[in-house]
Amino acid sequence: MMWPRASGILLHPTSLPGPYGIGDLGPSAMRLLDDLAASGQKIWQVLPLGPTGLGNSPYAMVSAFAGNPMLISPDVLVEQGLLRADECAAHSSFPADHVDYAAVVPFKLSLLRRAYERFLHGGADDPAYQRFREEHAHWLDDYATYLAIKARRGGASWERWPRELAQRDPAALAEISAQLADEISFHMFLQYEFFRQWDTVHEAARQRGISILGDLAIFVAHDSADVWAHRDLFQLDEMGNPTVVAGVPPDYFSETGQRWGNPLYRWDAMRADGYAWWIARVRQALTVADMIRLDHFRGFESYWEVPAEEETAINGRWVAGPGEALFAAIKEALGEAPFIAEDLGLITPEVHELRHRLGFPSMNVLQFAFGSDAANPHLPHNYHQNAVVYTGTHDNDTTRGWFATIRPEEQARVLRYLNCDPERVVWEMIRAAEASVARTCIIPMQDALNLGSEARMNVPARPEDNWEWRMLEGQMTSEIAARLAELAEVYGR
Repeated sequence: MMWPRASGILLHPTSLPGPYGIGDLGPSAMRLLDDLAASGQKIWQVLPLGPTGLGNSPYAMVSAFAGNPMLISPDVLVEQGLLRADECAAHSSFPADHVDYAAVVPFKLSLLRRAYERFLHGGADDPAYQRFREEHAHWLDDYATYLAIKARRGGASWERWPRELAQRDPAALAEISAQLADEISFHMFLQYEFFRQWDTVHEAARQRGISILGDLAIFVAHDSADVWAHRDLFQLDEMGNPTVVAGVPPDYFSETGQRWGNPLYRWDAMRADGYAWWIARVRQALTVADMIRLDHFRGFESYWEVPAEEETAINGRWVAGPGEALFAAIKEALGEAPFIAEDLGLITPEVHELRHRLGFPSMNVLQFAFGSDAANPHLPHNYHQNAVVYTGTHDNDTTRGWFATIRPEEQARVLRYLNCDPERVVWEMIRAAEASVARTCIIPMQDALNLGSEARMNVPARPEDNWEWRMLEGQMTSEIAARLAELAEVYGR
């Protein structure tokens, strides 16, 4: 699939500015869309939008289908009559430049519960809400029940619940569902509200000629509704614990590799039912995004399997993934899906061949381009058109922070290639990306704002203090917008 030539901005909604301690789908999202349109950008790339689990990582979701309730906008709830403005007055104690999850989560949950109580008295019989519950019942019922039981069990992971609940005994589930009916209903309301607000944002993007580039994390968290509800699709022991987990071998980011800890799929069981779970997952993803980045694409060709008892990812092995058969099943069910292959890291000829056969655009990252000679595939003169170029990704330092910390000889190669002085490196990197033949160019918002390492979103293999960065109100100035718009015009994006 050859995509139209375009450029865009990478910014997760949690990083939007606003008064409630975390970015959301309210006025700040609409202002971002206006800023993107004024900047000549045609794409807004987000990270996975699901409810986060351990470490607040969007790649460790407790559901592959649900939306993150922390993104629900209190301002929109006020417009809907579900909250009063005085009830959600901004808390001056919330930091403006990062998310303090320990403070934000209880504050927002208190607002959401208040909105839910009002919804019960006026909107629970709304036909639109009933339609939503029916259309999403294939995942929504399990998800809401899982969260309700988890709260009742003090937050314990599902494999530590009483055996009859962990193994989904029908009688036990019916009994606990009756006991927790209100809590289950609360979580269903949150999903209804999330998707209602996201649909409004998505439609506003369409009206401005902006496409949403979503992100499909290849794995899900072990402590998730998906694994609890579909134990047969994952490699677990009789007690529900993973026997093997996902990760990557030692690489650029870590000498011991990365032990992600996600349970691995039973691809044989998925193949036997025609990959129904994956088809449902992609169908859902295509309702919230126009294009989808396939996280860790190489894992579909072969993945790094780590014994669950190992503390690092060193002692793993490569195991064949589903390959082309999975994508053939998705195509047969849903048609041609607009996928991007995240093909970074240790990529073999077999992974390249799979991507070529499928026709998915690949990824190039300029920060990876200067560690070797002129044959480096991440240098713009080596690109092909069917590609997406980034200055850096959510796993990289900002370009300004990166340049400040690389070796002097690598800095010299950067300056020579870009033909600039150190003060201009960030914008010349952006120019090089925009000027390249890659059909799609994505710039992290931190680079557009020329920010340093303090604005880094994630440090792979670091267990905490990630996913917290937020931009400040007014940081996206008219001058920056004009500069991005000029580059988009000059280079035909």
